[in-house]
Amino acid sequence: MSPSRPRPTTTPPCSPSETAITSPADPIIWLRTETCGLGPYRTDLVETYWRWEQDPALLVGYGRQAPESLEARTEGMAHQQRGENIRFTIYDLTSDEPTPAGVATLLPDHGVRTAEFVIMLGPEVRGRGLGTAATRLALDYAFHVTNLRMVWLKVLAPNTGAIRAYEKAGFQKVGSIRQAGYWLGQVCDEVVMDTLASEFSVPSAVTPTVATPA
Repeated sequence: MSPSRPRPTTTPPCSPSETAITSPADPIIWLRTETCGLGPYRTDLVETYWRWEQDPALLVGYGRQAPESLEARTEGMAHQQRGENIRFTIYDLTSDEPTPAGVATLLPDHGVRTAEFVIMLGPEVRGRGLGTAATRLALDYAFHVTNLRMVWLKVLAPNTGAIRAYEKAGFQKVGSIRQAGYWLGQVCDEVVMDTLASEFSVPSAVTPTVATPA
């Protein structure tokens, strides 16, 4: 989960083209709660994804050390769309229209029925519980559609806000990788967290959509 930071009092200014792609009409949403939805990864949102990814707080939170050009990001989008990883666009459903708010990704290892989980939120929606809701929906999909038995993640140890959010979503700490990352120029550990399908206790958004055989 992205590092917490103060929410802006106004929506950041954006170009006309950005406005068009961040306010799509009737987007496809596969799973939803009252506040959050998950839909398909979208090529037309590549510039929005790229903008989120270059946010300094996100670069620090994920241990990345340099921004990426929009050209490189656009070129990589086609490769991502062809890959086997499961990617979702996260939608904020608290306003009149669903608004893209982040990306959630499952990187499955089908041989052992597990997956690594990664989530990214736009800076304008952090600190509102949307990340926890999106994580629960992604786990719901992982356990009830993809039929995984375990999902795990890594998070830098100083990123305590993200760790608390993951714990709220159902993850627990299982260990650490010593001196595996950097936080604001200082060496730090990476915390490993996981959650099992047998531990998923949140009401499922998947099961009500599946018709019960007569």
